[in-house]
Amino acid sequence: MLLGIGLACARLFLAEGANVAIISNNSETLSVAKSQLGANVMAIQADVTIPKTLSAAFAQVNDRFGHTNVLFAGAGVASTTPLDSASVQTVERVLTINIAGSFYTVQAALPHMRSGASVILVGSVMSTMGFAGFAVYAGSKAGISGMARSLASELTPKGIRVNTVVPGATRTPIWNSLAQTEAQVQEIEQGLIRSIPIGRFNNAEEVAQAALFLVFDRDNCFFAFELHSCLHPWL
Repeated sequence: MLLGIGLACARLFLAEGANVAIISNNSETLSVAKSQLGANVMAIQADVTIPKTLSAAFAQVNDRFGHTNVLFAGAGVASTTPLDSASVQTVERVLTINIAGSFYTVQAALPHMRSGASVILVGSVMSTMGFAGFAVYAGSKAGISGMARSLASELTPKGIRVNTVVPGATRTPIWNSLAQTEAQVQEIEQGLIRSIPIGRFNNAEEVAQAALFLVFDRDNCFFAFELHSCLHPWL
């Protein structure tokens, strides 16, 4: 089964002995993820664009686990935004979820993090590829990289590390929202593969391994993950 990056991370970190909480705005997403991850996973419905729901979610996490050692802020959406036809609604949705949502998530988690904790944000190589028709998505991911640098400067005095995982093209369920048919998916994929030295897409498990490298500390054992709708992001 095709995994999203957030779900792959949650599965890998569970295998490493972590306690895991997953957060999503979509009850169906939560149900599917929990059924795959097991009964011990804490599943909370919250919307990254509504800060008060995130604050309530992390309060629940704190009540159960005491604190958050690792925050993987993986909620994100990708939509095409051609300059001559992109709607205001699409532009605002991508920017609000990808940039503001990531900021609000770290903001809500911070009161429950302590020295030694780690934050991971999710960027994308699309921020520098100049891929036609994805200007807003690319801009949102460039914003994540800039945000991470500023947050790192702000949180380092508190002993909290901030890193950004910047995957290349990764095969996840988000492709279903970008193409109508499998043939269209293959066409997009083949166009991107030409720029990939290894000649294939990443899989979500490979990205999860990179995240694990950045955050794993055997003295810390609680992880909170954030998913959005289709268990992505894509890139």
